[in-house]
Amino acid sequence: MDATAFYVAGEPAHGTDEVTVTHPYDGRTVGRTTWAEPDQVEAAVAAAAAVADEAAALPAHVRAKALDHVSRRIAERRQEIAELITAENGKPVKWALVEADRAVSVFRWAAEEARRFAGGLQRLDTDPGGTGRIAVVKRVPRGPVLGISPFNFPLNLVAHKVAPALAVGAPIVLKPAPATPLTALLLGSILAETDLPAGIFSVLPVPNDRASGLVTDPRLPIVSFTGSGPVGAEIRRAAPDKHVTLELGGNAAVLICGDYAGDEDLAWAAQRVATFGTYQAGQSCIAVQRVYVHEGLDLLPRLTEAVGALHTGDPSDPAVEVGPMISEDAARRVEAWVDEAVAAGATVVTGGKRDGATYPPTILTGVPADAKVVAEEVFGPVLVVSEVPSDEAGFTAINDSAYGLQAGVFTHDIQTAFAAHRQLKVGGVIVGDVPSYRADQMPYGGVKGSGVGREGVASAMEDYTEPRVMVLTGVEL
Repeated sequence: MDATAFYVAGEPAHGTDEVTVTHPYDGRTVGRTTWAEPDQVEAAVAAAAAVADEAAALPAHVRAKALDHVSRRIAERRQEIAELITAENGKPVKWALVEADRAVSVFRWAAEEARRFAGGLQRLDTDPGGTGRIAVVKRVPRGPVLGISPFNFPLNLVAHKVAPALAVGAPIVLKPAPATPLTALLLGSILAETDLPAGIFSVLPVPNDRASGLVTDPRLPIVSFTGSGPVGAEIRRAAPDKHVTLELGGNAAVLICGDYAGDEDLAWAAQRVATFGTYQAGQSCIAVQRVYVHEGLDLLPRLTEAVGALHTGDPSDPAVEVGPMISEDAARRVEAWVDEAVAAGATVVTGGKRDGATYPPTILTGVPADAKVVAEEVFGPVLVVSEVPSDEAGFTAINDSAYGLQAGVFTHDIQTAFAAHRQLKVGGVIVGDVPSYRADQMPYGGVKGSGVGREGVASAMEDYTEPRVMVLTGVEL
């Protein structure tokens, strides 16, 4: 099995030390690559800095054409890409296909945004001193971007770094997650098919303990990181003078409100919570974790039945909905957190028995509020169900968290919906569904320990650029 090339300034390259990528489900080897050498990292950063002015001056149609090409090629290679995601990540192929489709949309959106990213005019004659003056405001790239992506969405979260950067004409150096580099390298091969100038992109497998030099390098003034809170905090401390965007996860909560009491309502809520508390084996920043149910609603039996009906097993089976976690160590951590909650008085309603890297869909009740499975991000297929006496108490419980990414509120009442939007300290409120819903074009990000800045193509383009004003004098309006 030949080692897959990585990309230095748009050109394929190999290092010396080999990286073997194994399947989380059965441990078999699925591919190999190599770590980028220090001189290759330096070459990639130097090339990004050198091409920055040329990239910023690229006509919109050139950037859009390249992004359209990437979107089209991902669509053409959809099945191949999904199978690779499944092989290196363990994600069921059902969800890997969804991820590939989302990446198609991300690059398509970026192409469209590149065409209309035009700035604007601002009249200044609102005061006497501004008579005859008008401001032209356009946004220009801050400079090359360092993108650091996680393992759980090895294509789509890479797309959310790369596509906005190329859309605004900013070079990007991408560091994919060490556990899942192969999908990012495949994307690199598609980018290499475009006519973009050399140096505008690099895809570098680099061990985490060698990434600090990239974070602090002044030639990369933007850092876009998705991953764990402690690492995000280290990045902010290490790069206080850079423009840093962080998507750091959360412990997403959902509230089933008092008016959501019909049989069809509860069946819908149970099915959605079961599915999106366990999809990606719970390894999603907005996977449902905390479930607050208005007292008197008979949700738990329905939820237990829906969780029990989920298909688990080999993720290459199209019928499987819940596969393994990224590693056995990750599954052991979830197991330890659940065992700790049980020792503190929690009850396991279903699940709770680890099998290698697979942790089954699990429901807990009676969990103390300070247990890790409530207070921290479990990042596994675990649902903690608690009753609340009122909707307001539910809002309070959701806010009682160090995180604030997204929340779901099941209600038909428009006043309750607006109250949730007003009161919940999160980046997004999803009404009538789980917090796991995300449209890739909408602003996406959180507050508190969930990070700073927003993803979503247009929002990231704003983050990667800054306004530059030109004032014209002596203009008759």
